[in-house]
Amino acid sequence: MLGHCDLCPRNCGADRLLGKSGAVCGTGRQAEVSTAFAHFGEERVLVGQGGSGTIFFTGCSLGCVFCQNYTISHGHDGHALTDEQLADAMLYLQARGVHNINLVTPSHVVPQILAAVSIAAGRGLRLPLVYNTSAYEKVETLRLLDGVVDIYMPDFKVWDPELAARWLRARDYPVFARAAIREMFRQVGVLRVEEGIARRGLLVRHLVMPGNLGDSRRIFEFLAELSPDTYVSIMDQYMPMGRAMMFPELARRTTADEISQAFDLARSAGLHRFDRSESACK
Repeated sequence: MLGHCDLCPRNCGADRLLGKSGAVCGTGRQAEVSTAFAHFGEERVLVGQGGSGTIFFTGCSLGCVFCQNYTISHGHDGHALTDEQLADAMLYLQARGVHNINLVTPSHVVPQILAAVSIAAGRGLRLPLVYNTSAYEKVETLRLLDGVVDIYMPDFKVWDPELAARWLRARDYPVFARAAIREMFRQVGVLRVEEGIARRGLLVRHLVMPGNLGDSRRIFEFLAELSPDTYVSIMDQYMPMGRAMMFPELARRTTADEISQAFDLARSAGLHRFDRSESACK
């Protein structure tokens, strides 16, 4: 797949085995990692007492104008790692006492992840793997991870193709996101939590965007159709970052009232498992 790259919906065809960079992700043969650390700012069912063992990959197949990690996702602020070094990072985090290995923006480096996990598992890696993604994924790539990834954590951003084109630079994002989340659910089912820590299943994030509760409603209805027991993280932290100030509709933070309405819409759709309560988001 790396020889004529079709890992993500961009299907750019770059020969990454020869070191050519993907047309959008900008990544070549080796995975590039910005940081690897015990993260205590993730969802509560991932963090627990020991934190989530987060590995931030550089590069991204989307072009979100409001990206909060622009220097990582598009500035490639990181270092190329061999598969063995990536395995070392996973084992290092396990030794720190984290509850999981949290792979952030991983879709363009799935082959490297699979190689590293194979090495790390042979050396004692035993933690759940979290696939932390924008949901701009191909089902064919996700099927390579069936039986490997324990927890899928997609962020279903927008429902409207026009907004996806304007804000994410990917008009087809909603179609791919829906198909990807269905495949993730097929593989792992609803989220199973034991003693406050997620062990296996689907956890869906939704960043509430200013003035876009219509998309939130459609997304919540879709998730409830998968299962009313879908575990959802309704996120309130949108702020104008990256190039967001160039888009008038994105030039403000979401309000407390919008967050409250988002929770009402989720409950009206039939959802009831939330990572944080409405009051915790205010």
